[in-house]
Amino acid sequence: MHCIQDPILASARYHAKYVRPYLLRNLNIDHIDHVWGVDITYLPFKKGFMYLFVIIDWYSRQIVDYEISYSLEKEFVMRCLKRALSRRKPEIINSDQGSHFTNQSYLDLMEENQVRVSMDGKGQALDNIITERFFRSLKYDDIYINEYSTPREMIAGVKEYMHIYNTIRPHSSLDGLTPNEFCQRAKQIAA
Repeated sequence: MHCIQDPILASARYHAKYVRPYLLRNLNIDHIDHVWGVDITYLPFKKGFMYLFVIIDWYSRQIVDYEISYSLEKEFVMRCLKRALSRRKPEIINSDQGSHFTNQSYLDLMEENQVRVSMDGKGQALDNIITERFFRSLKYDDIYINEYSTPREMIAGVKEYMHIYNTIRPHSSLDGLTPNEFCQRAKQIAA
C-alpha cells in the first residue's frame, strides 16, 4: 500500500524550509543600513497594473533602490537586490514570507553578502509597517491622484515620486528632514 501525499501539505513543508524568524522585535534600529525592509506591491493604471519592488532603509526611511515590472517573476527582485547590494549592505533585511523571499536564490544572495534574513510573522502586517506606510503614501500621494494611462507614464511618475520622497519631502519621523538630508546628517555625526 502506498501513501498519496497531499500536494498542499507538501508545498507548505517545502515553503517552510525557507522561512526565517522575525529578528526585529524590540530591536533599536539606530543607524543607516542597520535594517532594510523589502516588499512588493501592485501599481494600478487605467488599463492594467504593474508591480513595484522597493528597498527601504528603515533608519533613514530612504529608498535605497526599486524596480518596476510587468510580471511577478523573481528575477526583477533579484536584479534590484544585486544592484543595491553592490553599493551598500544592510546588517539585516526584512521581508514577508512571499515566494520571492522564501527561496534558495534569495537566501544564497543574502548569505553571500553577509546579510541576516528576517521575515514577518504570518499575517503580521505590522512587522513591516515602515514599508507598508511607504506604499500607502506612494499610492495616495501619486498613483491614485494621477491615474496614469500607460506603463510609460507610471514608470516616469514613480521615478519622480522616488526623487521627491528622498530629496524634497520632509518626514516628521526624521525631525522634518528628507531621507537624504537625514542620511547626510547621520554620516556627519558618525564621522
